[in-house]
Order: sequence, then C-alpha cells, then structure tokens
Amino acid sequence: MNVASRSPNPFEAAVADRPMKSAKPPFLGFGLGLRHQHYDEILNGNPPIDWFEVISENYMIPGGQPLRTLDRICERYPVVMHGVSLSIASTAPPNFEYLQGLKDLARRVEPKWVSDHLCWTGVHGKNLHDLLPIPYTSEALDHVVSRVQLVQEFLGRAIVLENVSTYVQFNNSEMTEWEFLSELSRRSGCWLLFDINNVYVSAFNHGYDPMTFLNGIPRDRVVQFHMAGHSHMGTHIIDTHDHPVCEDVWDLYVAALKRFGRVSTMIERDDNIPPLDELILEVNRTREIANEVLPASGKPAG
Repeated sequence: MNVASRSPNPFEAAVADRPMKSAKPPFLGFGLGLRHQHYDEILNGNPPIDWFEVISENYMIPGGQPLRTLDRICERYPVVMHGVSLSIASTAPPNFEYLQGLKDLARRVEPKWVSDHLCWTGVHGKNLHDLLPIPYTSEALDHVVSRVQLVQEFLGRAIVLENVSTYVQFNNSEMTEWEFLSELSRRSGCWLLFDINNVYVSAFNHGYDPMTFLNGIPRDRVVQFHMAGHSHMGTHIIDTHDHPVCEDVWDLYVAALKRFGRVSTMIERDDNIPPLDELILEVNRTREIANEVLPASGKPAG
C-alpha cells in the first residue's frame, strides 16, 4: 500500500486531525442480520429479536420491493446499517456517488449507526468484492484517519469500523492490528465493531493469542459484537459465515463480555441460510450468556 503516491485531496487536509465528537450509540440488545429469506416470517410474526443489521448496499436503490420491505421492518425494529464497499483504506479518490447513496439510505432508515470494515475493496474503479488487508504502518494510519474523517464529515455522523479476518500479514507493519484500530478510533472519533469470530480466525491463522487482541482494544470504543461461523481447514480458517458459531468463539464471547460489558450483539449468517427459528436459537444464546456473565448491573458476575 503506497499512500505516498496518492494525489493530495484538499477536503482530506481540511478535516485532518479533527476527531468526530459523538455520543456513544445505545445498547440495542441481541439482534440478527436481516436476510431476504426471512422477510415473510418477520413481517407476518413477531420473532424475539431486538434489532436487525442490514447490508447497506442491498438497499442503496431508488425503489423496489426490498426497500419497501425494509421500510416496514424499520417501523417495528431498530436497525443498523452495515456496508461492504466503503473501502475506507483505499488510496483511490473517495467515491462521493457511493457516499451520497449511503447518506440517502441513512436518512430514510434512521439507523442507530452506520458501519463498515477496516479494509480496501477495489482499485481503479473495480470492486473486487472482498475485504482486503492493509499494512499497519504510521503512514497507513495517517491515511485511514483522514479517510474516516472525510466520510464522517460527509455523512454528518461518526461511523463504526469492524476488524476483518485476514490470511496474510505485511512484513513492513509497524504495529499490531489492535494498536492500529485503537489509535484510529482515538484520532478519528469512529467507534469499533468487534467481530469476535474474525478475531478468532485471524489469531489462528497468524498464531497469536486472541485474548491479546481483545485486551488491546479500549473498553469504551466498542459498540457492537458480531458472532458468526467459519470453515476450519486444519492448517487455516476461512471466514465463510456459513456455519453456526463454534464453541471456541462462544468462549471468546464470554471473555469479550467481561472485557467490554454489555455491547449490542448479533448473529451474522451469509450463506447456507437456515430457517429463522435456528438463528433465533443462536440469538437467544447470546442473550442468555450475556445475562449469566453480566447481571443487571452490567458488571461481570463472580
């Protein structure tokens, strides 16, 4: 990643070193990723789900049945927006057409927050439809801070950024991923989405203790947990989001609750989508574990 070669952006310079000040988003409870396979069950029933996370790009359209369905769901449940194409770490010029679409959807949906991933997703106008890693260097940090500030100024709100699963590391990294995320949040004012499965995947792939990652993230900056499944290949793990949450990730969730307290938590499933009742069982498990680990006071039991 050569950020030195990028053309200077006057808007980036204008917002440099100006962290967004915002109130911490509320605790929403225990939610689920909204998928079209479950539209009818949700609208025709009253599933015990506290909130839904929607994939922003699925609804950044001028009309159609998905958007009308989302309008109806928003009347009944709190919603957060989660994107996959912000490409916040890219060195390409900001895509203001995309940002305007994101802003328009947020105005319509009124989400509790808007999130995306700490990664880049394409180059030269091509979306590679993957969440690609970056080197954790001071130069990259300066660049991403400026990009986050630009996006936040444009949207008029602080955003939330998620740690991604990774399969390679950069030899020129100068800090750990958790150090990079912590400093990014401090300098830009963005909040953090702590994907517990992604921490588990990356820790296994790179041979470090996931607790080191967990303990390296500031307690007061995390506003959401993701829980998901993966595919264990023996020598490495692939973040496929097509299996139930495994027991090791549930154990890491317990540790995250003890570290961060009550945080809005959701089950994320992107493939091999099971019936809604099966996913509700996992949502219920997040709630039950949280209530066991954290009594009403919000402090760990025991």
